[in-house]
Amino acid sequence: MALLEILHYPDKRLHLVAKPISKIDDEIKTLVDNMAETMYNESNSIGLAATQVNVQKRVFIVDHSADNEPKNLLVFINPEIISKSGEVIGEEGCLSVPGVYEKVTRAEKITCRHQDLDGKTHEAKYDGLMAICIQHELDHLDGKVFVDYLSVLKQNFIKKKMKKLFK
Repeated sequence: MALLEILHYPDKRLHLVAKPISKIDDEIKTLVDNMAETMYNESNSIGLAATQVNVQKRVFIVDHSADNEPKNLLVFINPEIISKSGEVIGEEGCLSVPGVYEKVTRAEKITCRHQDLDGKTHEAKYDGLMAICIQHELDHLDGKVFVDYLSVLKQNFIKKKMKKLFK
């Protein structure tokens, strides 16, 4: 396994749309292993999308175990939200925008369909933190960062902060 480089906002590659995965092979399994190692290496991380590590494939991982130790890693391949309901406002952060936390409006409940590493299709209802996390990571696959939901003024402030931080 290997640690992968995480792209940082406002890197234009974060706005690329990921392509569907047609075959779940060893390359995808290695990617997921490397993504997991990268995510667990970061503090306070509960999800990582392939686009954040400059791989334009429709896969993300989630593990919201409390102590950042590998316990309940979930792999979402070719995910799609098939229904949404309600609305919730919560503070979000992102490995691609380190140190920035802002309130974002999301659906309160979702139904998501995806494949796992064995190619099996799952469809499940989610709410709470898991629903928010799935929406956040799926946004990455669609070329969006949570900052895109903020005002232009806040976006510009965050761009300047990130450029200064990563000079």
